[in-house]
Amino acid sequence: MEVLHERVAGLDVHKDNVVGCVRAVSGDKTTREIKAVEAERDALLATARKPASEEAAPDAVAMLLALKGMGANFAAVLWSEAFYRQFANRRQVAAYVGLAATPWQSGGVRHEQGVSKAGNPRLRTTMIQVAWLWTRHQPQSALTRWFKERSQQGRKRAIVALARKLLVALWKYVTQGVVIEGAVMKPAA
Repeated sequence: MEVLHERVAGLDVHKDNVVGCVRAVSGDKTTREIKAVEAERDALLATARKPASEEAAPDAVAMLLALKGMGANFAAVLWSEAFYRQFANRRQVAAYVGLAATPWQSGGVRHEQGVSKAGNPRLRTTMIQVAWLWTRHQPQSALTRWFKERSQQGRKRAIVALARKLLVALWKYVTQGVVIEGAVMKPAA
């Protein structure tokens, strides 16, 4: 990773990529950790790009990369943080990420308290970002239409709900091959 300015730390989001600005001194622990993470990500992506005849790495990464709007970083994070695990159902997937509903009831009173947030914060943040990008790059998908119908009541609440639905849909796509309704694939290169 290229250090742009020694005193700046943050994240720049552009149309096609995300640039991380990290404050680091060469040779320190942070720089070594960043290089290790980048090497792991690059190895994962390189194996996903190999032809099917070679020993391919996770088909999941290749499947995710085939979706329009899904970049290499998002695919790597989704695979390394969630999809390498085995889940029995959609509730377990949502609970692992911290996007599971938390109902509350007492007597005849029932309330929905939002999402639990008791899960993987990195993956939850990534799914929120993927959800926003999904609405931009997949405008004809059923999930985007669902979001637009419900975003009138509150965009932030609706995007979190879309992130959960999208996570479950991507999990089904990767594990069972169920294509997301209306999703557009990238053109073959």
